[in-house]
Amino acid sequence: MVEGTVVETRAPWRATVLTIFPEMFPGSLGHSLAGRALERETWRLDAVDIRGFATGKHRSVDDEPFGGGAGMVMRPDVVDAAIRGCGGTGPLIYLTPRGRLFDQARARELAAGGGVTLICGRFEGVDSRVLEAHAVEEVSLGDFVLSGGEPAALTLLDAVVRLLPGVIGKEESLAEESFEWGLLEYPHYTRPQIWDGRAVPEILLSGHHEKIRDWRRRQAEEVTKHRRPDLWSRYVALPSKNRT
Repeated sequence: MVEGTVVETRAPWRATVLTIFPEMFPGSLGHSLAGRALERETWRLDAVDIRGFATGKHRSVDDEPFGGGAGMVMRPDVVDAAIRGCGGTGPLIYLTPRGRLFDQARARELAAGGGVTLICGRFEGVDSRVLEAHAVEEVSLGDFVLSGGEPAALTLLDAVVRLLPGVIGKEESLAEESFEWGLLEYPHYTRPQIWDGRAVPEILLSGHHEKIRDWRRRQAEEVTKHRRPDLWSRYVALPSKNRT
């Protein structure tokens, strides 16, 4: 290296997770592609215990809801202290069923940034005042309820980490996945060529790559039309030049 040369290095993409169960991390993210990328320091994961920011004899993070009702609510002063003290980076996201639906486009946006800070709620959720004070982005994985935000955080991070440069070996495979065309993915086949009396579609054995691409696109369109009419409506509304 020539003396005085500046070598540019990319800082690891960083995920900070605020949770009362830090032992749940890295969980599944410590295995397979995400786990190997974590070992290579392609990305970094910090699980921060919210209870570490609680005060008082019992270090309580929750209290009864004003107005009555079942369950408990996470205290705004404790969550605020955790947000300010965790040293997180990137967008601040609270995982909640009432949030905006998380999708592949948002996953790509997060992967293109430097990281994300996730708040994992428990009990009945987090006091709304602290979410407003920090302009927290509320995100949902779907129309269902989990026992807490940790499983959702693991899922969101898996979706993002696999998009980071170098995590997936054959990056061209990302371009053919569900939602990358605005469609669900086409069906897949492998050996044996005939199984249980069922044969692989002949087109896939032809070696004609252009015809195979056309067949896969038609299959993706058909499955999307029948299984996800909401996606299909958005897809057909796109100008034809954007359906790539």
